[in-house]
Parts: sequence; C-alpha cells; structure tokens
Amino acid sequence: MSGSEASFIDSPELRASYEVCAAEIRQFLTPMWKATEVLPAAIRPHVLAVNSFTVYSDRIADEGGTRQLREERFARWRSETLEELRTGRSEHPLRRAFVDTVRRWEIDHALVEEFLDTMRADCVSPPVFETFAEQRRYLRGISGTTNEMWMSLLEVRGPQALALASVLGEVCQLVDTFEDLPVDLAAGRCYLPRADLRQLGLETGDLRRGERREVLDELVDIQLGRWRDLLEQAMPLGGMVSPEYQPFLHTVLLGAWMQFDEVTLRKSRVFVDGMEPLTSTGAARRRPAWPVVGVVPGHVGVIMDGNRRWATQRTLPVSRGHQAGAQAAMRLVNAALRLGVRHLSIYAFSTENWDRSQEELTALFDTMADGIVRGTEWLHELGVRVRWCGRRDRIDPSLASVLTLVESLTSNNDVLSLTLCVDYGGRDELTDAARALAAEAVAGTIRPEDIGPADLARNMYVPGLPDIDLLIRTSGEQRISNFLPWHLAYAELIFDPTPWPDFGLAQLREALATYADRERRFGGTLPRPARPVEPAPAP
Repeated sequence: MSGSEASFIDSPELRASYEVCAAEIRQFLTPMWKATEVLPAAIRPHVLAVNSFTVYSDRIADEGGTRQLREERFARWRSETLEELRTGRSEHPLRRAFVDTVRRWEIDHALVEEFLDTMRADCVSPPVFETFAEQRRYLRGISGTTNEMWMSLLEVRGPQALALASVLGEVCQLVDTFEDLPVDLAAGRCYLPRADLRQLGLETGDLRRGERREVLDELVDIQLGRWRDLLEQAMPLGGMVSPEYQPFLHTVLLGAWMQFDEVTLRKSRVFVDGMEPLTSTGAARRRPAWPVVGVVPGHVGVIMDGNRRWATQRTLPVSRGHQAGAQAAMRLVNAALRLGVRHLSIYAFSTENWDRSQEELTALFDTMADGIVRGTEWLHELGVRVRWCGRRDRIDPSLASVLTLVESLTSNNDVLSLTLCVDYGGRDELTDAARALAAEAVAGTIRPEDIGPADLARNMYVPGLPDIDLLIRTSGEQRISNFLPWHLAYAELIFDPTPWPDFGLAQLREALATYADRERRFGGTLPRPARPVEPAPAP
C-alpha cells in the first residue's frame, strides 16, 4: 500500500489488514487488482477490501477438505462476519478491513448477507439452473451484490445505478463461469441453464467431453447472446459516476468485452480447453494468434463510423457514443492480435471533423487522450507499435502529447503496427508530399523526371506504411471519406452495417473470411493471392 493510500487508514493494525486485502486480490483476482490501480487513492483500499472479502469467502466455500468441512467452515465465517458487522469490530486479519469499509461507507448489510447466503447455498450443493432467469438470480447473488457494495464507494446511489451495477456484476460472474468451465465440469458442476442443454439434446457429459462440436457451438452462441445483452445494459453505468471513477468502470467493462470476444473465438473449445484470465501477473497476457482459415490480410484499415448514431438510438449524449467507440477501438486491437493481423490503421479524426461543435470536439479529444493514456501500458506489453498519421500542428496539446509519448514508448515493438489517423485527410497528405518533392526539386536533390511512386511514398505522413489489403467501414456508409487514398489503391472494401461501438471480434472475423474468398487481380487477368503472412502458431 502506498503512502497516499495508507494516509486514509487510522491505525497500524487496520493498515496491515488493508494490505492483506490488497495481497489477496493481487494473487487471486489479478485483473481486478490491475483495474483498481486507476482509482483515486482514497477509495482504492476500500474497493480491494470489498473484493478480497468476496474472493476469500469463495475460497473458503470451494477449497480444503470434504464438503461437510467446507460447509461448517463457511457457516462459521458467515456468522462471525454478520456479528462483526453488527458490532463494528473484527480481529480477523482480512475481515477487519472489510468491516471498517462497510462502516465508513455505510454499505447496506443486506447486500453482505445476500452474498453470503448465495455462497452458502453453492457450498452446500452446486446450484442447478433450469432457466436463464434462475441463473441470473445466482449471478446477482454472487457478483451483483459485490458490485453494489463498491458502487457505494464510487458515490453513486439510487435504484437505476444500483441495478446497472448489479448487471455489471452478473457480467463479471459470467466471465468467471467461462474461465472456470473445465474445472467446474470435472467436479460435476454445470453453471449453465439446463433448459438450454435440453433444447439442444445435450447432457453435462457432452460438455465435459467436448464432443458434438457444432451443437456445443450453438450452446455457446446462446450464452453469448445473453452475455451481450447484459453488457449493453451495463454500459451506461460509466456515465453515472464522476470522471475520476470512470476509468475504473471502463476498464472492468473492457475486460468483460475482451473475454466475451475470446469466447466468441473459442466457441465449444472453452468446455475442454478453458480460457485464461486477461492477466495473471499484473501484465497483459500476450496470447498467440488464433489459426484462421484462408489468407489473412497483412494490413487492415478501419473507418470507425457510427458513434453518434449509436448514442442517439439509446438516447445517450454524443460523448457517451465516443466513449463506447474508444472501447471498441481497444477491442479491435485485441481482435486483430488474436486473428493474426500485422498492420491495423484506424480513422480516429479527419480534417473534415473540425466542422463539429466545440463541445463535441472537446469531449472527443478528452476521450481519445484518456483512452490512449489508459491503454498505453497495455499496448506496450502486448508488443503493439503505435504511430500517428496526420497533421501535428492543430490538435489539442494534451492529445498531441500523449500521441507523441505512446509513439516513442512503443517504437521498437513489432507484434502489431497500429496507425492512428488523427487530424488526417488524404488530399492534405498527398499535397504535403508533393510540396516536399517540389522543394527537393528546387534544391536540386532530385530531378523532376526521376520522381517515381517510391519518392511520393517516402514523403507521406508515415513512410513505409504498407498498402491496405482490406478496408472496413462500419455503420453502413459506403465511401472512403478521404482515408489513406494512396494506400487504398487495390484494397478490398467491406461496408458493415454494424455501428462502430458494437463492432467486435465476430464482425472482424467475418470480414476476414469475406476477404479470403475474394479473387484479387491487381489490374491483371489472373487472380493473385493476397500478400502472404507468417502462419499463426497454434494457441
């Protein structure tokens, strides 16, 4: 615990208890520990205390000895916790911090009791859900209550915010369910609705063996549909808290989306192979590229369109659409890494976008700067090289500085090259390149008759940027909007109706499959294969 965090704690004994909580989360729930790093120091130990209490409770219920011993041990844990909440005192090295947090922040004791009762029922006998509604009651009892507890710490109260916090908790518990599938199935526990299995003619043994892959894929698709619905319900929660708390909620939501995409990729393999957490050591997990059928485009360009329409359809402010779009951009990077794309260019802000209102521009630049700051470490750990393509003389200084910083920090990375087109216009780029060549001709360093395509290319904003093989534009519009015209000379074009904030791994994979089926002639008479890429290693 840092000095700034410790200053909020009253005594050495209490400070030691909060340090125990931090160690518990760092060891057993590393993604949450990583997410809390962006919280203000004043509440970080308390969020860790809430989460460590629930994680430790889960370990008591699941680990060590026979079921009867675990039941007895958990019953004592429950009764001691409730008594300590009543008296406001605890001598337990971990519960002391939890009781203090509940007292300080006036957390509803009924939430703690609901969590403990749900956990006790699971300890006595693994639950069997007949319907999704029954499954949701369980998800709410385990993680929905936990999220409502720490929502009090984020100074958000009221029925709507608490309801969305509970939904986000359900999402987090679904992530845990899929990460633990092989272990739970081997122990005879199945946390999926039995009605879904019966609908497809499946038994729990089929899940454990991983057979009947097509049917199991269909089962996973059913779960993913519900998971997506819950994620979309929870997304407005980020706008209900003060700005200092938003990065934490956005990090939690982004992690859930990335694991959603991972299940989308793995489908039925999750039943046998499982799925790793996003992080296990505090650093981002660099997963090998997933084998993809067909040729993978070496360079994918994306025009990210539809943020404002997405927000309007949900009666949300435009700024919320840009925030959701920023999350989708991070998901896209992760999807490109998983599918073996080596170069990715995204259109973040065009020279024409300056015509928008000053209010929207300010919100957009703030969102971009904040997203890059929060994502820099993650991008660097994953081996992503970031480059800025566009004019550098007009952008808000705070955004320009973070773009320059991430460029410098990641300059030696080589797993994926990510080009951010910010204040970019294709005609401006070509004009500037022509102007530079004209200056060279005047200086006598090049003869006009010797100028060739390579000379123009080396004067582009990002020299050496390869031609785009596949261009994707979202939200249904069918134009390139002045985006990298030099590099789009022979690109395959795909116009996806999905609004940008809803674009994920499934949509990118479908676009790659469409690309692989196309014949590319490059102006000749015979089809030519796409530029070869190194085969992806097996996951």
